[in-house]
Amino acid sequence: MSSRAVGPPDVGHNDLVSDIPRRAAARTAKLAALPLGFAGRTALGFGKRAVGIATDVISEDIQRRTAEQLFSVLGQLKGGAMKFGQALSVFEAALPEEMAGPYRQALTKLQEAAPPMPVASLHKALAEQLGPDWRDLFAEFDDSPAAAASIGQVHRAVWKLPPARKNAKPKTVPVAVKVQYPGAGEALIADLKQLSRLAGMFKIIQPGMDIKPLLAELRERITEELDYAMEAETQTAFAEAFAGDDEIYVPKVIASAPKVLVTEWVDGTPLAKIISDGTVEERDEAGRLMAILHFSAPARSGLLHADPHPGNFRILPDGRLGVIDFGAVARLPGGHPESIGRLVRLALDGDAQGVADGLREEGFVKQDDEIDAQGLLDFLRPMIEPVAVDRFRFTRAWLRGEATRLSSPRSPAYQLSRKLNLPPSYLLIHRVTLGSIGVLSQLEAEAPYRAILEKWLPGFAPVP
Repeated sequence: MSSRAVGPPDVGHNDLVSDIPRRAAARTAKLAALPLGFAGRTALGFGKRAVGIATDVISEDIQRRTAEQLFSVLGQLKGGAMKFGQALSVFEAALPEEMAGPYRQALTKLQEAAPPMPVASLHKALAEQLGPDWRDLFAEFDDSPAAAASIGQVHRAVWKLPPARKNAKPKTVPVAVKVQYPGAGEALIADLKQLSRLAGMFKIIQPGMDIKPLLAELRERITEELDYAMEAETQTAFAEAFAGDDEIYVPKVIASAPKVLVTEWVDGTPLAKIISDGTVEERDEAGRLMAILHFSAPARSGLLHADPHPGNFRILPDGRLGVIDFGAVARLPGGHPESIGRLVRLALDGDAQGVADGLREEGFVKQDDEIDAQGLLDFLRPMIEPVAVDRFRFTRAWLRGEATRLSSPRSPAYQLSRKLNLPPSYLLIHRVTLGSIGVLSQLEAEAPYRAILEKWLPGFAPVP
């Protein structure tokens, strides 16, 4: 079944602009106030130094307050700021709970309270993207959204397929129709322009990172999520790569326009339901399938699904993992970088200098920074424990232990992590890896993860 591109008719865009950008001045004011707060906290730090308070206490206090304000404001804003905040979970994972808490709470509240698009606005958007006779494309269309996200919402419908022959009765297929909120693009772009000026604030949170190119990469990847026609191409590539697969299912694209995407509907048990109510066997199998998707997709399609949220996955009645939402992807035409597998293998083999040299070559350690190779290996070794053994069970307790080890400001691991950089080319890989580990820990899934890496991760298999 081939997808259909639908061109928009000539409909004025201004009458579709919704509440998202309506208070643009207020949004900009909130974001613009962030550097002012940062400047005030920095001045406070200088004052404390003058009266003799310890430097480590000052830096921790400034870091905590900066992170709290930054994450709280990002979480209060919809559109670009919210997407940017979600993408910056790479910072949250390295922060103590008292810093990350306000950010996570604000995002959760926003997601739970997201109001649906007014029906009139929905119909106008569909007419703009699919044409004035858009209703003729569907046998059924439910105006009530089945799901909502930061820049769009999903509706359940039944699509009419072209008849196989003249005068034949048209066939139908259940579909998901994703419609972008009118005005979401303007809001996102405006937010990203404003947020790109905040590199100094992120620097105080994670001083070892080269922030500006990282923010530029985030901005480019997030902006791609506005283009549903591009998402259609990506999903089609995934669907073709996994066509007929016994373990992974990707729904086909039926039709697309820049701000509307129509795909096959996926029935199945939401992964969140498996997490909350699944048996041990069901959770283990879900974890195994998630790992296979993560490591095999780049090798098979040159793409990595970059939004490992439980809401984007279903366990189908036949046991396959159904995957939806391909707005966020990492493009890896050669598969996962060979350096990742090679460096993990060196770490497992205890080659501290080889790991340090490799990380420096890839840009995780800056060329002019001195770093203790054995200390770096000791920092990394607990993280790769899941692939050091034949089978490993992720648990919430294991994840909390790692988070504590990495986020305690006085721990050697925390101090070393603040010296490390995140190259832009590894941004989405890192984000997806962190997110996937979080899902596997929620599932508390046991699987042969090392064998999965040996099959799919370049450079990881031991040399015979």
